[in-house]
Amino acid sequence: MKLNGHCSPVVTITPERIATATLSVETPRRGFFDITAQAQAFLRDAKAGDGALMLFIRHTSASLTIQENADPDVLTDLTDALDRLAPEDGGWIHTVEGPDDMPAHIKTMLTSCSLQVPVEKGAMMLGTWQGIYLIEHRARPHRREIVLQFIGSTAA
Repeated sequence: MKLNGHCSPVVTITPERIATATLSVETPRRGFFDITAQAQAFLRDAKAGDGALMLFIRHTSASLTIQENADPDVLTDLTDALDRLAPEDGGWIHTVEGPDDMPAHIKTMLTSCSLQVPVEKGAMMLGTWQGIYLIEHRARPHRREIVLQFIGSTAA
């Protein structure tokens, strides 16, 4: 089926700035943790104009996603779905770091270790119900590092 669509006018910029910082987050347990406010604060501190925000988590048992930030039931259902896809009792060979480690690696592979978000006038162009989440796949607390990088123009 062919879809009709309309593209807005193309806006071009010359990148003037590359700003990088590392966000350190203490996760208390398995689950989704909203880091949207920290990403927006980074853009403000970077004096971001128009461009792109890139996020990269430096771990193999935690991941990043853009997901609904209105109804917490969505995050509960997503956690349950990931647990069904990679259960702790799945008969994994790699168990030296605990029964939740191999499932955590699989969940990271199924989700993402990096994200890109367009930025306009210093604000992320997320949809109305979208937020950026760190997903902790391990049961016990961890310190996670997320590299934030903005490439684009400087705020006016």
